[in-house]
Amino acid sequence: MKIAIGSDHAGFKLKETIKNSITGVEFVDVGAFSEESTDYPDHIAALSRLVQRGEAQRGIGICGTGIGASITANKFGGIRAALCTNLFMAEMSRLHNDANVLILGARVIEDAEAVTMVRAWVETPFEGGRHQRRLDKIKAIECGG
Repeated sequence: MKIAIGSDHAGFKLKETIKNSITGVEFVDVGAFSEESTDYPDHIAALSRLVQRGEAQRGIGICGTGIGASITANKFGGIRAALCTNLFMAEMSRLHNDANVLILGARVIEDAEAVTMVRAWVETPFEGGRHQRRLDKIKAIECGG
């Protein structure tokens, strides 16, 4: 699986931790590449475009709280970004919402918990069924319906 990953300066260390802790995944790193101040919309937009175009199957975005990254990612058609703060949310974002972008807040969760969440998020399939009907409704809203 190819996952686009991006962060601002606040999420840089967590991004690096995730890349170095998760195996069996090809990461496409869109920055930030240091802790020097940078703007999260630039990096989150880049990863969202990769997912949107199918150049990555999923994305992971990280900023200080995850709020700005979540707002940014969800501006892109076809992106279902879920801001998750615990393992249950990460699993449910895949099972019920088929989230294709996981958003994390580097200042909100510990690195070890974030890695556990990412592993679960990568491994958890979409359940489909009644949940697909709801995603279809979201897509209709996204398309102006």
